[in-house]
Amino acid sequence: MRGLGRLGRGLLWVVLLVLIAALGVVVWLKVTSNPRVSGTVTLPGLSGPVTITRDAWGVPHIRAQASDEDAMFALGLVHWQDRAWQMDFQRRVSQGRLSEVLGEAALPQDRFLRTWGFYRAAQSALPALSERSRRMVRAYTAGVNAGMAQRKVAPEFRILGYTPEPWTDVDSIAWSKLMAYDLGGNYDDELLGVRILKRLGEGGLNEVLPPYPADGPTILSRDELGLGAKAGGTDLQQATLPDATLRALQAHLDAARALGMERVPGKGSNDWVIGGQRTASGKPILADDPHLALSSPMLWYLADVQGPRLRAIGASIPGLPGIVIGRNDRVAWGVTNVNPDVQDLYIEPATARLTTRTEVIKVKGGQDVRLTVRESAHGPIVSDVGAGELGPRVALKWTALQPGDTTFDAFLGLNYARNWRDFTAALEKYVAPSQNFVYADVDGNTGYYAPGRVPIRRGWDGSLPVPGDGSREWTGYIPFARLPHTYNPADGLVVTANNQVVPSSYPYTLANIRNWAEPYRAGRITDLLTAKPTGLTLDDVKRVQLDTTSLVWRDLKPLLLATQPEGDLSRRALDLLRGWDGNQTTASVPSTIFEAWLAELQAMAQDELGDSTRLNSLAVRNQLRAGGELCRDEADGQQDCADELRSSLGRAVERLANRLGPDPGGWTYGKVHTVASNHRAFGNVKALAWLFNHSTPTNGGTNTVNVARPDPDTMRQTHGPSYRQIVDLSNMNRSVYVGSLGQGGNPLGDHVTDQQTLWAAGDYLPMSTDEGDWGKTRTLTLNPGR
Repeated sequence: MRGLGRLGRGLLWVVLLVLIAALGVVVWLKVTSNPRVSGTVTLPGLSGPVTITRDAWGVPHIRAQASDEDAMFALGLVHWQDRAWQMDFQRRVSQGRLSEVLGEAALPQDRFLRTWGFYRAAQSALPALSERSRRMVRAYTAGVNAGMAQRKVAPEFRILGYTPEPWTDVDSIAWSKLMAYDLGGNYDDELLGVRILKRLGEGGLNEVLPPYPADGPTILSRDELGLGAKAGGTDLQQATLPDATLRALQAHLDAARALGMERVPGKGSNDWVIGGQRTASGKPILADDPHLALSSPMLWYLADVQGPRLRAIGASIPGLPGIVIGRNDRVAWGVTNVNPDVQDLYIEPATARLTTRTEVIKVKGGQDVRLTVRESAHGPIVSDVGAGELGPRVALKWTALQPGDTTFDAFLGLNYARNWRDFTAALEKYVAPSQNFVYADVDGNTGYYAPGRVPIRRGWDGSLPVPGDGSREWTGYIPFARLPHTYNPADGLVVTANNQVVPSSYPYTLANIRNWAEPYRAGRITDLLTAKPTGLTLDDVKRVQLDTTSLVWRDLKPLLLATQPEGDLSRRALDLLRGWDGNQTTASVPSTIFEAWLAELQAMAQDELGDSTRLNSLAVRNQLRAGGELCRDEADGQQDCADELRSSLGRAVERLANRLGPDPGGWTYGKVHTVASNHRAFGNVKALAWLFNHSTPTNGGTNTVNVARPDPDTMRQTHGPSYRQIVDLSNMNRSVYVGSLGQGGNPLGDHVTDQQTLWAAGDYLPMSTDEGDWGKTRTLTLNPGR
């Protein structure tokens, strides 16, 4: 027994030593990776002293005395300090250089990124920027490299075993090209349209991609437009492509999806501006919440950046200089995606002249891969992957790949805008991705503008691939002065939620009528705001931004409740739905049943068009109301929509029972509906995912204002409000904002997830430049040096 006791004590000492060693490693990693956030450092490249005061949530409040360039230098520094890995990863995405550090598994993504030429487009954009913008970019780049020189190494660099390269000016604007892809174009809709025509005929287009409802709300009314009537019509250009070519074109979408860049139903944004005649203070209130993929680290980085003239606070993106969404001391702005049709696929004739270039992709642990990229006058040939030269040569034309992109000039101009004139002058330089900008200022003015290059097509609508023989060419862009806009609208309200921008009387085509988001969010926001015609407060606007009532449920309720259930489990689930008010909270059981059922219904076109095809809620409603053809499935013996409702409910409850148990009363939404803020590189690596991924139960659902569409397979939330802000123009420092996760990118550091708790609970941080609102602070002083 004594021997066994000695052995036990020996094992205990071994365990203790292992734990001490592990703790030592963690402490070492924290010391060598966490940035310096207090004290004084001397850095070359500054013209005067700068203070960086981080508040209780890690938000930096930058104060530069000598120049605005010094303030931008400091922003580059803090971006690298807190988000080094994110910045390098995003840079590698834009360059198509993921395989260098992730290995052969990233080759499909690199081929897609190199073929489209995102980084080349950024290189061509830099010389087009104004001198002020180039100065700010140079200062930001210097700040990033100053942060890199502090030699604090993010854990991801140690795990993957490489050292990041110095930052360049092109790197400072390159990510904007990926944002343009994520938020613009209809490449995927063109491919889906071809598949629909091949399998369902022309009538299938309206069934799978329903037009925007004639009675749906538009952002601007005919009176607000003040423009002439629409002239002429368009023809539907029939397009046929071989299946091999479609698969090659689809490969780009699959690669983008692996990078988290995909268009999903319900991915969009909300913003609105309320005039002073509707508010309690008599001054405007402006709200915005962009809906994007949720990741770890979060996309946005909150910052307050001030120099002698610069006075901007809000949401920045690590790797990009300046504030993207936010306010200064006079003006506030918010953005949502317009999603105009700015991409076209051209089927090039055999006589088309092509140029070629060779891209060399370095692969970690493998041989270099040589990629030949061909281009026509329209753009890169995007059909070469898989199909090669055997099928039609399909080229991509896209505004974001055109030379002379001055979008950064526009965003920097917003940071400096003092009034509507400055605001619109900045937006005149905007190229892509086209956004719905709402505006408010301290003088009480409100406005809206939808800037960007939108092609003019004469006699065709761009919804399908077209011949590249010169018969279907862009004839220019919609003039800036005739893009949708309004200033001080009479009703004191502009609401945008990716819905149709303008009525059919608008003389230009912004997008195909099937491209707009469904009207549910826009309708709900408008209803809530107009229910209280006057006296609206910041708290009222918070309640609207956080609303989780499903208009989709209200639309589908009579159709779903008419279902004849098959089996006891379906009957019990249907009974739980009968008294539900449509409020989608984590405690709700009907929310779980409804979303699982809706996911099954949205798959009803997959037997015709493939497993990647999902209908939106509007298409589901239209099919069920009209007894549509998509309800039928001869292979499963489904004859009509009654059969589809019965069988889809059965599949949904069976899946839920297998996951949550046999009692539907225990199927609360929060058990399955959790946000998935996953790491881009390690999110699916079991040994590391626990450290880098972050999750929490969330409210909301498909097309609620607080949008939180569940993934159809897992019911987890992967997209949603990536950032929220509400600006009170009566007292700017009463404004609020919050991100989806936290300021920190280092999982061993501070402020990694402290905003996620607030975000999920519907709370906010003070969007204040007043030190009294910052809580406990730490200040780093930067002094200029040689």
